[in-house]
Amino acid sequence: MSNLFDLTGKVALVTGGSRGLGRAMALGFARAGADLIIASRKLDACEEVAAEIRALGRRAMARSCHVGHWDDLAALVDAAYAEFGRIDILVNNAALSPVMNNRDISEDFFDKIVGVNFKGPFRLSTLVGNRMVDGDGGVIINISSGASLHPLPLVGPYSASKAALNALTQVFAADFGPKVRVNTIVCGSFNTDMFQPGEDAKARIEANVKAINRVAEPEEIVTTALYLASPASSYTTGAMIRVDGGVP
Repeated sequence: MSNLFDLTGKVALVTGGSRGLGRAMALGFARAGADLIIASRKLDACEEVAAEIRALGRRAMARSCHVGHWDDLAALVDAAYAEFGRIDILVNNAALSPVMNNRDISEDFFDKIVGVNFKGPFRLSTLVGNRMVDGDGGVIINISSGASLHPLPLVGPYSASKAALNALTQVFAADFGPKVRVNTIVCGSFNTDMFQPGEDAKARIEANVKAINRVAEPEEIVTTALYLASPASSYTTGAMIRVDGGVP
């Protein structure tokens, strides 16, 4: 049982891996023994995380990539396989989550939200998932949001795109199984450098988290990702696991 969460010899690709939850997951996987591909739009930020991973004794590759751009994803996957020869774990973490009045959103901005949150994970999952099926199998983890289950007016396109990602999880679990397991983590609010709510916002969030009554720390979501990435979850696929502190 002690080796269930060991990722030694595995290669993980994390989108949006240069900051926030993505960075926390990349470092968590590295501590568990995995080598990493860190992808986000800012190469210098990816390089910083890659340096942290190398300091842990693991291999790491930094790659600039816009998840919403179809061709960028093909180039990312080709580069990853050229460097490591495999991807065992794909984490679709990159997301765009603006808060705005739905009546004011432009077509261009709508397309960007859907592109990053849904089109990108779809494209990347097909590119990596098919190679996993042809190889030794693997794991795909989608990072969704409580907004996909409890949509709010000011995050309409975001909520809808994450709901679509939830559906995609079950599609690919059936399509790529049994060699590839595909699951979703439905996250509640958590503290990172990307999300530091003011006191009023924090109070509203905590009021909705009835069971635990606080926002999460990234590590409390990373542990679920480690479970899904490892043999500990060998009979779990097509699942949506809520890590939201008990939001009703």
